[in-house]
This record gives sequence, C-alpha cells and structure tokens, in this order.
Amino acid sequence: MQNRQLGTTGPHVSAIGLGCMGTSAMYGGDVDRAESIATIHAALDAGITLLDTGDFYGMGHNELLINEALRTAPAAHRERALTSVKFGALRGPDGAWTGHDGRPAAIKNFLAYSLQRLGTDHIDIYRIARLDPAVPIEETVGAIAEAVQAGYVRHIGLSEVGAETIRRAAAVAPISDLQIEYSLVARGIEDEILPVCRELGIGITPYGVLSRGLISGHWNRERTTDAQDFRNRAPRFQGENLDRNLELVEALRKIADTKGVSVAQIAIAWVLAQGVRRSTAIVPLVGSRRRDQLAEALGALDVTLDADDLAAIEEAVPADAAAGARYPEAQMAALDSEKK
Repeated sequence: MQNRQLGTTGPHVSAIGLGCMGTSAMYGGDVDRAESIATIHAALDAGITLLDTGDFYGMGHNELLINEALRTAPAAHRERALTSVKFGALRGPDGAWTGHDGRPAAIKNFLAYSLQRLGTDHIDIYRIARLDPAVPIEETVGAIAEAVQAGYVRHIGLSEVGAETIRRAAAVAPISDLQIEYSLVARGIEDEILPVCRELGIGITPYGVLSRGLISGHWNRERTTDAQDFRNRAPRFQGENLDRNLELVEALRKIADTKGVSVAQIAIAWVLAQGVRRSTAIVPLVGSRRRDQLAEALGALDVTLDADDLAAIEEAVPADAAAGARYPEAQMAALDSEKK
C-alpha cells in the first residue's frame, strides 16, 4: 500500500481510505454486521490505515461498529489505524436532520461521546461535518485546537467548506485536510477550493468518488432501492437525469474496457491521478460495504493513467456534464462549499 501525507502538517495515511458510513446508514437495506466488520478487517489487512466515520452515522452505530472491528483486528493493524470523525450534525429520534452545531461547548460534548463509543483516548482527525452558520469557523476550529492541546485530538480537518472559510480556519490552527465530494461528475473544487488547499498545504480526502454508486458501472435504470436509501431523493438518480448520467457511464466503460479494468477502478484511478497532476495530497475515501466491493476499489491502485488516458476520460465525461445536483435542494443550501 502506498502512503500519502495529508497536507504539510497532517498524518501519513494509506493512499486510499475506507469510508464507513454505508455500513450503518444512508443506503438502505439490511446491513450485515459480520460482513461490515470483515470488510474493515480486509481493508486493514490490505494496508488501509484511514477509517472515516461520523458520530451521526446511525446515531453512533458506526463508531461502535468501528470499535468492534478494531478490537477484534490483529494488534499490528489496530495500532496503524487512524480514525477520522465528523461531528455537529443534529438528528431527531426519528432520524430527521435538524441542523448543525459548531459551538465550543457542544464540541466538547460530541467529542466525549465519540471517544467513548470508539473506545479510544484520542481521535486522529476531527472535523465539523457542515459549517454552522450561527458560529464563526474561528470558534469551531479554536475549540478543536484546544482538544488537540489536551491530547484528545491529533489533527484538525474541515468538511464541505469554501475557499474563504478554509483561509479563516487555517489562520486559527493547522488544518490537515478538507473532506469534500470530488469525482469525475463532481469537479466543483477545481476552480477555487483545490488551489487554496494547495497554497495552504492542506490535503484533500474526497468522498463520493463513485458518486454513491452512480458511476461504479454497477448501477442501471431498473435497479430499485428502499425508502431508507439516500439515492431515492438524490437528483442525479431521478428520471431523465439518471438516463443522461448512465450515458456518461457507458462512455467511460468503453475506456475502461480498453484498459482491461472496471468502470469503478478507472473512476477511482482518475481521482488518484489528480493528486500528482495538481500537486496536492488527494486520498480518496471508498465507501465499500462488502469485501468484494473493497477488492474492486483496491484494484484502482494498480491502474496507470497516462496523459492520453486522462484526456480520453475527460472527453467521455466532461466537467459539468452530470445531470442534476449532487444533493437535494435543502442539503445543497447547507453547503458552504457551494456558495459563491
């Protein structure tokens, strides 16, 4: 497994991280706990060191799952594992999303519960999931910086914030990485956000590199999802938007076939290639729920894309070619990264 340093001040992590959200929430269906733990074990065995979660994934379920997986993993794997935790999303007992809280007092509370659920004395990277519009980012980052000084947190991250907010946060304390959606069909960070991160020495840990399965090569028009699946409400999976987006996938499949790799592998390899291309540490998070999905994703590490390959991929899937927003309207409004 190759390794990357997240920015100039962040930790050294595996070239690919494991996004653990889907093992607890958001994609519907019955989650197989044993398979989820086996997948985390397989990731650790393959050399993945970065495990990404949120305290609101399954209302704590995901942190408890990671705790169990690490407790039952070989000691050497457990010692290398790094936890990246998002906090601040507020939820009701019915699962409803009710806002975000970035107040310093709330951060101490969130942190205390996460440490308990994870069964650890520190979190490696801690970040608010979405900017709290009622709390200046300086106060939120300052509170995490106090947790760093106290030894409860090792590094400070950001999530889905824009260039101005990144600059303000970095003026308070060192920032290891920005977690934000980035893929062939979500390239909004390239114009302003990515250059600012490069300038300030901040790494990128992209999620949604397969656009929640849309560009995995495994999605089709006839596939159905249950009521709990986020994709039921995601604009890119609806009606004519889906038809257009699947046309892009088929164009990408032709290139993947010529390389002898899967669509998912070439899509992940494209994100990996952007780190070298843009002189920025980019560590994609793959949201594998099963070992077979993980094995396919890891195969992207063996895919080499030269300049001609990259040009062909971007001709097949041009920037801004995707139909539909990446989130429903209300959620898009909560993204500081989308504000101009």
